[in-house]
Amino acid sequence: MIHSNVQKVQNLLKYTFGIVPIVAGLDKFTNLLTDWSQYMSTSLIDMLPLDIGLFMGVIGIVEIIAGIIVLVRPFIGGFIVASWLSLIALILIISGSHFDVAVRDLVMAIAAFSMVKLYENS
Repeated sequence: MIHSNVQKVQNLLKYTFGIVPIVAGLDKFTNLLTDWSQYMSTSLIDMLPLDIGLFMGVIGIVEIIAGIIVLVRPFIGGFIVASWLSLIALILIISGSHFDVAVRDLVMAIAAFSMVKLYENS
């Protein structure tokens, strides 16, 4: 019974952290969910060596790849997603805006790391 519940939680987390980054990554090209560039500080945008649209496309590709890795190798992908979400939260905190999103991303990073721990001994 306990093993069965652990497997259910593993699968729930795997599909969550696999599908959500893929959807968010795809949305970097369409901005249907939100205008993702609003989460970038203007000073950071000014430092970019490329256009913000192109930069968001690169971020989208990274997120899609991370989601696919989670679906194929949840142990490794969980580390990638947890690190990525922590980095996003750190950037938001440093920029002094969107603290609510930073907190949400830190909570999701903890959940992704928890998935890693569940897969550690399986």
